[in-house]
Amino acid sequence: MTNQTSLSVEQQQYFDAARLLLDKDKLKSLLFRLTDIHSPTGSTQAACEMLVEHMRDTLGVGAKVMPMAGDSAAGYARLKGAGGGANLLLYAPIDTHLEGDESDLPWVGQKVTADLLPEAKMIDDWVFGLGSSNPKAMVATLAEVFRCVSEANIPLLGDLSLGFADGGMPVTIPQRGNAGMSNGILHLLNRGGSPDFCIIMKPWNWVYHEEPGMAWFKVTVWGSLGYAGVPRGTPGFRSSIVPAARVILALEDWLPLYTEQNTSGVVRPDGWISALRSGWPERPAFPSAATEIFFDVRVNPRTSPAEVASQVDTFLRGLMTADPDLEMEWEMYGSTPGGSTPEDNWIVQSARRAWEQIEGRAYPESPDLLGGQTDGSLLRALGVPTVRMGWPWPAEGAPEDVAEGLGGMGATYVPDLLPCAEKILLAVIDTCTRPRTEVLP
Repeated sequence: MTNQTSLSVEQQQYFDAARLLLDKDKLKSLLFRLTDIHSPTGSTQAACEMLVEHMRDTLGVGAKVMPMAGDSAAGYARLKGAGGGANLLLYAPIDTHLEGDESDLPWVGQKVTADLLPEAKMIDDWVFGLGSSNPKAMVATLAEVFRCVSEANIPLLGDLSLGFADGGMPVTIPQRGNAGMSNGILHLLNRGGSPDFCIIMKPWNWVYHEEPGMAWFKVTVWGSLGYAGVPRGTPGFRSSIVPAARVILALEDWLPLYTEQNTSGVVRPDGWISALRSGWPERPAFPSAATEIFFDVRVNPRTSPAEVASQVDTFLRGLMTADPDLEMEWEMYGSTPGGSTPEDNWIVQSARRAWEQIEGRAYPESPDLLGGQTDGSLLRALGVPTVRMGWPWPAEGAPEDVAEGLGGMGATYVPDLLPCAEKILLAVIDTCTRPRTEVLP
């Protein structure tokens, strides 16, 4: 349950005035424009420039593009308060997890649907296109909240900031400066954007005070280089692919046990095998001496990537002991820590009060457990009290074919975003119109 610090009469009036300015059509238009600018991880400057220009032209507020390596960037805008209050950052990433070209095939599925294409399509109140729902609906919604606060002339004491950055997707793109894995939010924080509190918008209609990190592993199973023209059982040839299949099945049995042993708080750290690599498709007559298995294991905030690496190491060593014919090695080749903000922190409690007011019910004791990683993990790990707020996702009833599973995360029913916008708007007013001494210890 939340604490009982309620809005004053004046604060409720501020909220009511700003809430009236929330405009579904303006939000839809901005989302369409943003979705129509292709912004894969490591190539987001054009999208950042468009949004910064929108903030300057529409609101007349100070906004700037923060260039990064190559065609990468972040963006930042600020509404200055009168002074004596806390700085609250509204944040979402702006990059998409797929390239939106032939390199995505066939890995995204058997056909290309509207949510996988890097151009926007609008049908009534739906916006389709690569990243339309995640992350661009989040960026557009936060920009709409920011606009409403500005146009309602709310007497802020603390500053309200809006940030968006490249690198929010859990990927790494070597050819574009190794973008990904939260490099953009680190750039933004290190260059003047560090706040007292942060609200990050991401899918699911809960208020999360903590999120997992992630650890990426590569297992190499060894055999010997072979030739398809020799009989099976020929001395000196050992397949790497067949024993790798045994490792995959053993991993699939172990990963749910890992999840069970490491679930705590509101975090459920799942793990998934994500990629395999072996040999040359253009040389199928020569079986490879190595088969590589790649998997992602989520990291609970109460563990560390190093602790997770130790658990993986123990499992794989045990597997080799139980199966002496296996020859393999492994490494953790990427990681980010999990992060947690104390539940009694002001921003968590404010967000929960906002959730309760808009939903008209008490915040549940046990919301759905969370396995999705965002830049919020790094924000918390760097000491910024952060809360994650969202909306029901994925949207249902799309009037257009979309990919199975998460697909291109590109189908947005705009009315679904408005209750979340109201909750965030309420938390903004609750936080930024109070003296700093009321919200910070």
